[in-house]
Amino acid sequence: MTTPEPLALTVLTTTDSREKAEALARGAVEARLAACAQVSGPVTSVYHWKRAVETAEEWQVVLKTTGARYEALEAHLLAAHDYETPEVLATPVVRASAAYLAWLEEEVSAG
Repeated sequence: MTTPEPLALTVLTTTDSREKAEALARGAVEARLAACAQVSGPVTSVYHWKRAVETAEEWQVVLKTTGARYEALEAHLLAAHDYETPEVLATPVVRASAAYLAWLEEEVSAG
């Protein structure tokens, strides 16, 4: 049994400043890899890194895209990000309004 393509994806990444978060968001939207993005923060992140537990203030970027544009969005985020191993997590959208989905599809397909 195959898994159906998600209606859309939300893609999460984090970075260490508001300015960097806004640049990641703007770059992805300008490149038509995401229809929109929200920047929020600061958030406190606690994580393992190089055999130590670290704590850092970060900013989250949540981007909205389609399954078809995910690989290009991921490649863009990895190239634009200054972290050695940036967080890039995609979550499928299982329900959404038809009008929103149509807008999202149009925005990442335009250009």
